[in-house]
Amino acid sequence: MHNKLLTAALAAMKNAHAPYSNFQVGAAVLDADGNIYSGCNVENAACAEAAAIAAMVTAGYTQIQQICIVSYSGKNVPPCGGCRQKINEFATPETPIFVCAPEGLLQKFLLKDLLPYSFDRQHLEDSE
Repeated sequence: MHNKLLTAALAAMKNAHAPYSNFQVGAAVLDADGNIYSGCNVENAACAEAAAIAAMVTAGYTQIQQICIVSYSGKNVPPCGGCRQKINEFATPETPIFVCAPEGLLQKFLLKDLLPYSFDRQHLEDSE
């Protein structure tokens, strides 16, 4: 193992934001050119959607058909603003988003209702 890799991972771990689990994690990767990139866990009250989207993209897929978000709270827990934008990258305005409790559906949204006037790929293409 590259010693600088461990040093970078340890430094990142010190900056972890883990107020819920108090479980700080750091990681570092070394690329083929010798560059090191580090990161740490950043917890917040939401964002399981971002992890699911990252897993989908990692598996080689880029189109969301439906999303289900569940929480033990029993409350309606729609995606946060950042996740709405991430969903927008891989979905259509008509993509259904199901918010559930363990017992089942609480509410169904369409992406266009959660993220009106969204910024999407078309805006980038229009600027070229």
